[in-house]
Amino acid sequence: MSILSFIEYLSLEKKYSKHTVGAYNRDLEQFADFCLEQYEETSIEGVNYSMIRSWIVHLVDQGISNRSVNRKVTSLRSYYKFLLKVEVIEANPLAKHKALKVPKKVQVPFSQDELQRVLDGLAHDESFEGIRNKLIIEMLYATGMRRIELIELKVGDVDFSNQTIKVLGKRNKERILPILDRLLQSIKDYLEIRNAEFPDTDSDHFFLTSKGKKLYETLVYRIINDYFSKASTKAKKSPHILRHTFATHLLNGGADMNAVKELLGHASLASTQVYTHNSLAELKKAHAKAHPRNK
Repeated sequence: MSILSFIEYLSLEKKYSKHTVGAYNRDLEQFADFCLEQYEETSIEGVNYSMIRSWIVHLVDQGISNRSVNRKVTSLRSYYKFLLKVEVIEANPLAKHKALKVPKKVQVPFSQDELQRVLDGLAHDESFEGIRNKLIIEMLYATGMRRIELIELKVGDVDFSNQTIKVLGKRNKERILPILDRLLQSIKDYLEIRNAEFPDTDSDHFFLTSKGKKLYETLVYRIINDYFSKASTKAKKSPHILRHTFATHLLNGGADMNAVKELLGHASLASTQVYTHNSLAELKKAHAKAHPRNK
């Protein structure tokens, strides 16, 4: 059983993205190279935990963060689970492995004032890029969609009559998101200038570059980072922070966590709960302000 068989399984059966599949492949190839060099082991199917442990130590010694090491070990663990499934091995050598400790990363959402400053700055830019960039920011904040979901949007995914937008999420799972009135108008403004700018385009992708091509991930990141750098002093300014802001603001406003889970496209409620620390902070402030014992 080769690594290639596992990679095909991830791609064809599990429907993982190319980016994720590529990461798994690199991690496994890296471990295979280590086993060959250090132990003259030509197959990683028969390795024991002590060999895996020495690889982990090697990675840490190279200065790789615990978080990145854990991700690489997750790739390896998934591979051995696959081998168990197809009955190539009888036991997972990582069965009792405990992940390395990592510091909790607190994702600080943008404030409503920061968002408004960015949108106000774009309000008078009537160029194609200005209208597009404003819509990108509004759409990420108003829907909570992922960056890759925004990039893969098609023109036909917008349902104007029902004011909804269809999103293709992880593992090709579709979800329908509501469109706020203000966002709907921004969509119409963008499509009008998109059609005028590229009347002969055969691309069905909703968002286009200034050359009429499909958006790419680094461009979306650059748009968010550039605009929010002028309005916010927060350390991290990325599309994911806008998704985080969407969830946090909804929860702070009293939204049901299960509803937020569905909007975000999370597979489990545990994934949504990471956004509650900011909501709890708001609750603590309200509690401290209103409770008579705090007077």
